[in-house]
Parts: sequence; structure tokens; C-alpha cells
Amino acid sequence: MSTEKRRILVTSALPYANGPLHLGHMLEQTQTDIWVRFQRLRGHECYYVCADDAHGTAIMLSAEKQGISPETQIDRIRSEHLRDSEGFSISFDNFSSTHSEPTKRWTEKIYAQLKSNGHIAEREITQAFDEEKGLFLADRFIKGTCPKCGSADQYGDNCETCGATYAPMELRDPVSALSGSVPVERASKHLFFRLPLFEDLLRGWIRSGSLQEAVANKLGEWISDGLQEWDISRDAPYFGFSIPGEDNKYFYVWMDAPIGYIGSFEELCARESIDFEPFWHSDTETELYHFIGKDIVNFHGLFWPAILDSAAMRAPTGVYAHGFLTVNGTKMSKSRGTFINASHYLQHLDSEYLRYYFAGKLSAGVDDIDLNLEDFVQRVNSDVVGKVVNIASRCSGFLRKGFANQTAETPAEAQLLDEFVSAGGEIADAFEAREFAKAVRLIMALADKANHFIDKEKPWVLVKDDSQQERVQAVCTTGINAFRILMIYLAPILPRMAERAAAYLQSELTWAKLGVHLLDHKLATFEPLMQRIEYKKVAAMVDANKQLETPLQASPSKGATAKQHDGGGDAAPASMPIKIDDFSRVELRVARVVKAELVEGADRLLKISLDVGELGTRTVFSGIRAAYEPESILGKSVVLVANLAPRKMRFGVSEGMILAAGEGDEEVFLLHVDPGAAPGTLVS
Repeated sequence: MSTEKRRILVTSALPYANGPLHLGHMLEQTQTDIWVRFQRLRGHECYYVCADDAHGTAIMLSAEKQGISPETQIDRIRSEHLRDSEGFSISFDNFSSTHSEPTKRWTEKIYAQLKSNGHIAEREITQAFDEEKGLFLADRFIKGTCPKCGSADQYGDNCETCGATYAPMELRDPVSALSGSVPVERASKHLFFRLPLFEDLLRGWIRSGSLQEAVANKLGEWISDGLQEWDISRDAPYFGFSIPGEDNKYFYVWMDAPIGYIGSFEELCARESIDFEPFWHSDTETELYHFIGKDIVNFHGLFWPAILDSAAMRAPTGVYAHGFLTVNGTKMSKSRGTFINASHYLQHLDSEYLRYYFAGKLSAGVDDIDLNLEDFVQRVNSDVVGKVVNIASRCSGFLRKGFANQTAETPAEAQLLDEFVSAGGEIADAFEAREFAKAVRLIMALADKANHFIDKEKPWVLVKDDSQQERVQAVCTTGINAFRILMIYLAPILPRMAERAAAYLQSELTWAKLGVHLLDHKLATFEPLMQRIEYKKVAAMVDANKQLETPLQASPSKGATAKQHDGGGDAAPASMPIKIDDFSRVELRVARVVKAELVEGADRLLKISLDVGELGTRTVFSGIRAAYEPESILGKSVVLVANLAPRKMRFGVSEGMILAAGEGDEEVFLLHVDPGAAPGTLVS
């Protein structure tokens, strides 16, 4: 690897300013931050910028619902995002918003360049229009079945299953995600970026080495399927930048979102007197890297390099995609408490734990990453506390008690320290290649050797022999210097622990001084560097994140008896009044019956397993046995009260209520929904 000083600009994907950061966001920011910190540790000039993605219909509607302006919302969310990122030691040089003056100016400048180059087309199109809401539907506000692979519950711009892109109304069975109504088609003039003109450029770009092979292959498939012109405009009402020269037209959020990288960096340059031009107009003097999730490779791997080329700006040196985050082997789930916001995590656990665990899982590929909570506790306690911190804690006591915190002039095992220093090349190569899991394995192998050395020397035995005191000091000096080298290697992953270690060692942790050992050196008094994770704190975090509200009782409707099918409970008496606002708390979702069986010892109950999409699988005990045989409801799509608090029964725990109506036990009818509706879909 070249030791020449490099000039590097790094970004991570922009979090959307419509809600809190969750652990999926922190996976990406942590991956990016580790790589950035490694580059800085090696002495390179490396800047890390990001911003909130602040535009779009979702933010406009959310602010409207809260009775505040979109500007107020995005300012508040930005503060929360920055707070949580700082809680995870994410070392942004600048964190901006796409709703900024520099981003607006660059968006207009780039658009003008595209237009003057003949790369903007305009034509009238038919769009999805929600007559109930009175607005055109942005792509992400229309859902249906993918026209390419047939996957249900997909958004209107791209399929999360096969990655295909399409026009919203190309979806099968489209519905408005805002009102649940079937959208109508309405004509409107739109502006398009002429992406097909860049096919030759993009074919070369995706094979340039700037992308992971799996990503390049996927983009190659999309190019082979035929590139389509990209709609970069949206109709009013819309929260975003208005398009110069157009009436009631706004730039689509994905037009200005990546330009937010430019705007954020320009803010940093203005504040820190950095020369802006080389980073966006030269690919020989500088390097540019984007870290993103695999779900947005089409924007960064096709649209973005084509736009940059038309605007006479440099292409990224690399676009690095990662996989999704799962928890305990499944999608993050609110009902299970595993859809964990960053702020909720920080209320219970040290961010360094998760940084280390993520590092131990991350490779240069795009495979999904699983956070197994039991493995998380075991691995952090075993590796960081049981191996690395253990070296310092074992040796520091002897040096403090017998040698006034002074290291020896000569280590007991110089060859061991030489081996630790020599390993730096392979570890650096792993960090550079984003093979963080490999780097962690190499570092922990060294930690094992250091602990083995201490175990072999047994300073706790030597210290009892007056003639072996110099050996005790030399052995512990070797251990402390081995610990120091390990902490240099771990500094990009565990920056706060590295700061505490540097304070104890009374020495900077820099890669350039790997081989400069602390001999005849005064140490500070050792303080604990990291506490073991208590599993009860992890369990408390999960419990605190379970989002199941108190049950809502319903009064009988006229002409039918509403039954609570959460175990055969009685309906609330008609004399119990409720308010209309109570109904707004009920979360109704489509659920598909995947299993149904009789309940031994219960004449009225069926035990039903339901697929509720992203909410996972729920078990419900329902008093419909007299009306339905178990096999007769398999595969049926029913309506589930998804936020009903679990009810413990002697047969098990019922996790919701399926809706039914009728007279008596035998004349009960389940409320069915369209069998094509995806499990987990909200029912209006």
C-alpha cells in the first residue's frame, strides 16, 4: 500500500428527515466512520460529510399533520440525528441538510448544465393522483405488486425484491399509501433526465473497479434491460426546491439528495478554508467515496455518475454498498422490540459495544448483517473485555504496586512486540479493503498471543520472588506495549476506548509510531476501560422498544355482535362510552393465516399463526372454532388489530385480535380483505 499522503472525501447516505435514526442507519454510519478514522490514523487528509435528506411529500405531510412548517420539522430532526450520530462517535466534519443554500445553488447550476447540454426532455405524462388527498402521488406513496417479479407490497419507484425500476402506475393493483384509495390517472407535464444517452459511459463506469462485483453485475442487468429516462420533477404541492423557469414544478428529492454531498462539503470548505475544486473536478488529485445501502445502488451507480458527467464533474472513485441489518435473524420488528432507534440504544448501552460488533461482521460485500443479541453480549465481553482490556488490567496492577507505574527499560519479549508491529501491514490492508471482520480477527489473534505470553510468564507468581522483580516489570512492560499496539489497531473501531487508553498510557496512539515502544515510561493510574455488557440491560432495551399499546374495547354495532377474537373475550357492554379519538389508536393490518389448529381443552378457540409482513409472525387465539374448521382458513387474508396488548391465557399468549362479526358462535364471519393485499399492509 502506498504511503503517499492521500486527499479523500467520504460520504454516507443521507438519512431521511422524517423520523429518528435506527440501528440500520448506525450500521452504515459506523462502517463509514471506521474507514474514515483509519485513513486519518494513517496520516491521510480525509473529510467525512453528510446531511439530512430534507425534501419530499412525506415530510410535507408529516409537518402538516403536526401543525408545524416543514422547515421546523427538518431543523428538529436534524438536531436529533446529529445528537444520535455523535452518541455513536460518528466523526462528521460537516452534517448539513439538503434544504440549504449551497445545495439549492448547486442543484440549479447542475440542472442548467444538463439542460444546456440537451440532456433534459419534457413531455406530458399520466400520473397517479389521489383524489381524496388532492395531490399527485410521489413514487413512495403508491404501493402494489412489482410488474417484473410479482413481489407484493412494493413501492412505486423500485422493487426491494428484484431491484427493478418502473413508473408508479406500472405496478399491479396500485393503491395510495396515504388514503388507501385507488389512484386515478391525470396528465401533467414533467421533466426528464435523458439517462439512455449515457449507456456507453455507464457500461464502462460499472466495470471500472469503482463498484463491488455484485453491484456491477446488477447494474449491468438494468442497463441490458434498457435504460429509461428519469423523471426529475414533481408537481405542487411539494416540499423542495422549485425548478427555475417552471410553474408549480419542483425537483424530485432524488435529484437534489446526492447534490447534498456537494452542498455539505462546500459548507465545510467555507468554514475551514479547504480548496473545494479538486474534490469535485479532479480524479487525479483527490478521491471520492460514497458508502450506501444496497437498496439505493441504482441512484448512485447509474443516475449520479451520468449527471456528474453531464455537469463536467468527476465520477466517484468508489461507491460501496452494504447489506441490510437484521436482528436475531429476522427483520427488525417493533412488536418484538428489535426495531431499535439509536437514541433508545444509547439509553441502555455503550455505543462502543455495537461499533465493535458491527466491525466484527462487516466485509467488503453486500450481504446482510445480523445482530444476534446473545452473540453480541458474548463477543464483546469475550473479545474487548476478556482479551484486550484484560492485558492492560493484568499488567497495570503489578506496575502500579511495585514500580510506581513505570515501565522497564527493556521488554521481556521484544520479538513478540516486533510480531505485533509487523502485523500492521495485513491489518491495514484489511481496513483499506473494508474487510473489517478480517481486521478484527487478526487483532484478536494478537490479543490471544499477548494473553498467552502473560499466562506463560505468570507475573503473579514471579512477584513473590524478590530476585524476579525486574522480570515482573519487563513482562508487564511487554504486555502494556502489546496492549498499546492493539489499541492503535482498534482505534478506528473503538475511538472512545482508545482515548481512555491513550490517557492511561500517557502516549498518543498513532500508526506512524507503532514501533516506538513505551520503555522507561511513566504511566497514569489505570482506570477501567470498558465494562462487561450485562444481558439484563439488553433485555431491558428490547422490552422498552416493544410498541404494543393498551387494548381498545369495542361496543357492539347495530345488527351484529362485535366479538373480541383475542381468546373469546366478551365484547364491551353497550353502556360503556368511548370517544371518537379512541378509534384513531387502533392499528388494523392485513394478516395472512399460515397455520390454524385446535386448542386442546378449549371448545371455542382456534390457535392461529398469522404472517403480518414486517411485523413478523403473530399467534392469536380466536373464538371462531364453531364457525370454521382450521384448514378452511389457511391462506385467508384477514384483518388484525395489530397494536392490541398481548393477553396471557392458560393456553398461551394471544398477540392480537382478528376481526369478525355475526350472530352467535356458529354464525361468525371473518372480515376478509383482498387476497392480493400484502401482509402487514395498513387497513384504512
